[in-house]
Amino acid sequence: MDDFKTRGASLRDRLLSTPASIRWVCGIIALLVVVGLLRTRLASTPVSGPSLPPLVTASPVKVAEIADLVNITGTLGAREEAAISSEGESGRIAAVLVEIGDRVRAGQVLARLDTATIAPAVGSLQAQLEEARANSAVAESDYRRAQAVAAIGALSQQDIDKRRASAVAAEARVKVVAAQLNEATARLRRTEIRAPFDGLVLTRAAEVGQLSSPGAAPLFRIGRAGAIEMRGNVAEADLPRLRVGQLAVVTVTGVAREFRGSVRLIGAVIDGQTRLGSVRVALTPDPDLRPGAFARGRVEVGKGRRSMVPQTAILSDLDGNYVYVVDPQGVVQRRNVNVAQSRPEGVVIASGLADGERVVSTAGAYLRPGEKVRLAKE
Repeated sequence: MDDFKTRGASLRDRLLSTPASIRWVCGIIALLVVVGLLRTRLASTPVSGPSLPPLVTASPVKVAEIADLVNITGTLGAREEAAISSEGESGRIAAVLVEIGDRVRAGQVLARLDTATIAPAVGSLQAQLEEARANSAVAESDYRRAQAVAAIGALSQQDIDKRRASAVAAEARVKVVAAQLNEATARLRRTEIRAPFDGLVLTRAAEVGQLSSPGAAPLFRIGRAGAIEMRGNVAEADLPRLRVGQLAVVTVTGVAREFRGSVRLIGAVIDGQTRLGSVRVALTPDPDLRPGAFARGRVEVGKGRRSMVPQTAILSDLDGNYVYVVDPQGVVQRRNVNVAQSRPEGVVIASGLADGERVVSTAGAYLRPGEKVRLAKE
């Protein structure tokens, strides 16, 4: 016991001999440790009390007179177009006379092939034809003179028959050379690639010095003048609602204004993979309507009172499209809906909702049917 008192007194003496600043620092550290332990204990203690329901935004269902639209997507193209290439002669292109966008007339020369081998052949055959005609005229004259003297016995029947055979052979030679000349002339004409009808040059692949041959890629594509259309696709369910002659409004990428046309042709089959049908819309020619441009069209097929909700209110799962409806007690219920069409101002609902009902427009994906919610002020 005496030894313990001695050691305690010694420790107290050492503490008293410690500088006051060090003692203050140690005291502050000890106080901070105690405060930290108390805060940790209080934070780990569960707070009792009910949790608040989730806060959501709900929008009323609006019912209005809305036009039923069928949407078409596709590209612009000439209503009638032709791929132009060499018709039967191979050769190098000697001249290209038109450019893309040029308007051409029926029969106008678009390009010419080199005629270095065909033109001399035509000239040679023309000379041969003149020679054959001269020989035929001489033979025919000899035969007629022989017939004139046959009555007085100046020539034998054998000589007369020989002159007749010579006249027939000379005439046949004329026909053979004339046929050869016609063939060579036709070959020479085919070295000039001509437009089949009045139209617009859509594409040009011909270049001077390029080798052209039958069966190769087209040198030009020409669309018949004054006729342009939209070639689009429509969903399988919407195709039966279209009729030939219905008004269509078409918008083209990069062009601010709209173009009006009419449904010209409705496809007879549905693509087995895409489940889309084809539609063609006739349009009035316009400088801003260029073949190949991407276009969207819409056709009004009727009107009716339809419900409309915000696009954010529509949810989907394996069972289809649905929304969450908030009842007067603030409880959300799932409601399956049929979507008719999507518009910039919202989604048109064909069935499933009534006027005045409130649907959750935000945070619907985090809710469960039967869950109570709080409505945010709009």
